[in-house]
This record gives sequence, C-alpha cells and structure tokens, in this order.
Amino acid sequence: MRIALVNDLPLAVEAVRRVLLGSSEHELAWVAYDGVEAVARCAQDTPDLILMDLLMPDMDGVEATRRIMANSPCAILIVTADVSDNSSKVFEAMGAGALDAVNTPVLEFPDASKSARALLGKIDTIERLLGNGNVTRSSARFQETATNSQTPDCLIAIGASAGGPAALATILGALPSSFPAPLVIVQHVDGQFAQGLATWLDHQTPLQVVLAQDGMRPQAGSVFLAGGDNHLVLNQNGRLAHTRHPLNCGYRPSIDVFFESIDRFWRGDLIGVLLTGMGRDGAAGLRRLRMHGYHTLAQDQATSAVYGMPKAAAELAAASEILSLTKIGPRLAALADQKHRVYA
Repeated sequence: MRIALVNDLPLAVEAVRRVLLGSSEHELAWVAYDGVEAVARCAQDTPDLILMDLLMPDMDGVEATRRIMANSPCAILIVTADVSDNSSKVFEAMGAGALDAVNTPVLEFPDASKSARALLGKIDTIERLLGNGNVTRSSARFQETATNSQTPDCLIAIGASAGGPAALATILGALPSSFPAPLVIVQHVDGQFAQGLATWLDHQTPLQVVLAQDGMRPQAGSVFLAGGDNHLVLNQNGRLAHTRHPLNCGYRPSIDVFFESIDRFWRGDLIGVLLTGMGRDGAAGLRRLRMHGYHTLAQDQATSAVYGMPKAAAELAAASEILSLTKIGPRLAALADQKHRVYA
C-alpha cells in the first residue's frame, strides 16, 4: 500500500519510516508535519492509508481527519504516543472517520521490534478490510437448534466502524431510560480501548452500557458492546459468547458474524442497524436479516462519516429504511415500543 505519514515530531517520523521501509509490501507516499499540510497533500495525492498523529500544532489529527474524510477520503489509522492516555481524542477521531488507533513505534531496543509488529499488524488488518469484498460466513460450530428459555423480546443489533463512536452516542442519547429492548453493538475498535469506549458511551445515554461478556443474556435497558479480539456471537442458548472463527475476517469482531448468529439463535423479533464505516462488513448480514422478515435500518450518505458499509447495504437492498443519523434513535424507540406492545 501507498502510505502517508502525518506527524510533527522528527523522531516519530523516523521511527514510522523505518517500520514502513522494512516492509516490502508498503511504500511511503509522503510526509506532512501538521494537519494543515496533511489536508492539502491528501487533496493533491490521496494515498491508500494515512498514519495520523493526534496532537499537532495549527490543526490536530481529529480536525485533519474530519477534513480529509469530507474532501478526499481514504483510510486513516491514528498513530499516537499513548492511545490509552488520549482515548477521548481517539474516539473523536474515530467519530470523524478514522478506522483504528495504535501507539507510535519507538526506535529503542528491545521495544522497537514489538512496537513495529503492532503497527504493521494494524496496517495489515486495514489492508484486508479495504480489499475484502467477500461475504463473511460464520463457523459451523453452532448447532441449528435453540432452547425455549429465550423470551420473545425484540433485540436491537447495531454495527458500526469508522465514524461509529459519535454516531452511536447520537443514537443512544436519543433513547429513553424506559427503552424496552436490549441493544448489542459491534463497533470495529481495538480491544485495548473497548472498555474506554463503553465508559464513554455510558455517559451519553440513560441506558447502561457494558462490555459484552461470555454468558450474558441481552436484557432490556442495557447496551452490550463487543470488546476484545474475537468475534461476538449469540449462542444456541440465547447468550452472548466469543469465538475465534471464522479466522479470515478483515475485522474482529465482525458485524456479519454477529448478525448471522442472531438470525440463527434469537427467538424473538430483531431490528438490525448498520451505521457509518469503511468496507462492507455487516451489509450481507443485514440483508440476511431483512430476507428473513426482520426490520433493518441503514444510515444515509449525507450523515455518514464514511459511506462504505451503509452504501454496501443499500446496494444489496438490505435496509428496510435508509435514515439520517438523527432519525435513527427516534425510529428505534418507536419500533421497539410497537413491538413491545405486541409481545405484551
């Protein structure tokens, strides 16, 4: 891939440059030393991927990401000195369209090789995502049976990627504390700051947001966020679980894998939602839900930070409705209330 680097620190630039030059699969397209220069360079020469620092003079990485995604969109990976210490700005950047985040590699041994592997691993994941046009299929480890212990509630399943944190905050903030259905969210996010995202989202909504754990049963009034490096699924007992399979997914956790599992094992009604994001993950799964009679929503182009996944869903006619971001929360509230009255 042709990769551009945006960072105002010469040592950081050199560290990343060495990592890229050490790989025969990637080439350095250009270097910008602040956000203003990055926006201009990207408009003239759009690379496959930008490695974007967060804290820079004149224009920081969040604003640069926002402007690039609006004018000359491409994949953006946040590369910053400490992801954990800058988690709030990482979420802002992801809300603006960045795909993921990783710590800046270092020059000193013995940490140099470890940090280089971490960066190359993120780049490889994004490369697979950009080139992944295949429909994801989940593992056959689940049996096609289900127990009768599942209550026939309505489950809301939401998938999101680049731009997702801000979109999720908008949707969850529009839901009342009396929301009658459980929600499960699969957001493409690194496991190391999934808990931080859950905590941040918890402050945006009257509902309780928690990281999904094995054995949890989705219950009304709670939001379950996928976290970690494995796929989140619903098992045959109607409980959340994690699995390594399938192994060939561009992102872990995969939205398609989760959508397929709930289609197989949730015994109540379902509403599927696909939000902003790069790539196609979730589009095939959303189509499967619609084909089986469930209501499905997709975010529209105008309000998507990255119109990739929702566009793929629209092309597959996977969405019952295509709505602007501010209309999705109220629509979910109306649909869930309607279905709850039917069950009651």
